[in-house]
Amino acid sequence: MAGHRSAPPHDHARALAQRVRVLREGRGWTRERLAKEAGIAVGTLDHLESEGAREPGFFTVGAVAEALAISLDDLFQAAQVSPVTPGLWSAGYEGRDIDSFVTSLVDSRISVVADVRLTPISRKKGFSKTRLGEALAEAGIDYTHLRGLGNPKDNREPFWDGRVEVGRARFRGLLQSEKAQSDLDRLAEHARQSRVAVLCFEKDENRCHRQVVLETVRSRVSVPVNPLA
Repeated sequence: MAGHRSAPPHDHARALAQRVRVLREGRGWTRERLAKEAGIAVGTLDHLESEGAREPGFFTVGAVAEALAISLDDLFQAAQVSPVTPGLWSAGYEGRDIDSFVTSLVDSRISVVADVRLTPISRKKGFSKTRLGEALAEAGIDYTHLRGLGNPKDNREPFWDGRVEVGRARFRGLLQSEKAQSDLDRLAEHARQSRVAVLCFEKDENRCHRQVVLETVRSRVSVPVNPLA
């Protein structure tokens, strides 16, 4: 259902996990350094930052807050979860590194990254499927690869040489396949319930087939489409 939804309890823990991670990375600390400063086990901090679905112990959070030189009130207030408006975000990773990319997702409160690359591998460090999924999981973000929404190699040149409408027209035809329709339904369902970043390489959406994907899903579910900052 489109519109606002109240945040389930685990979202509060996820928001706290993301807040601690952002504060730690802002200091340039590793998890090992923060765990040492807080006097807790690295595994305990791993759970606090990564899992997010389970409320951490009060004394654990207090030790982490003290190590980060922030009060408990400020830490919890910063991690409060307000109702989230579901929607779609257009995300190209061209020119980004994995850390800044994940930070942008966290700042936009993205819940799911939907990868619409035909083959989710990249020469850019951190953006191949396995490493990307791991980085997203650490930030409490789900990952799904929608191969049926990938653009085949023989239809990429039109997007690069100025014949964009030719490429879009062919890609719209490819979206009529059973697999593509199934993946469009999955993407629309995600967008009804949460914030979804539709991922491909090109920074400029106008030179990428994901624009057609976003337009098609937008015609199925009434949610906003935003660029990822």
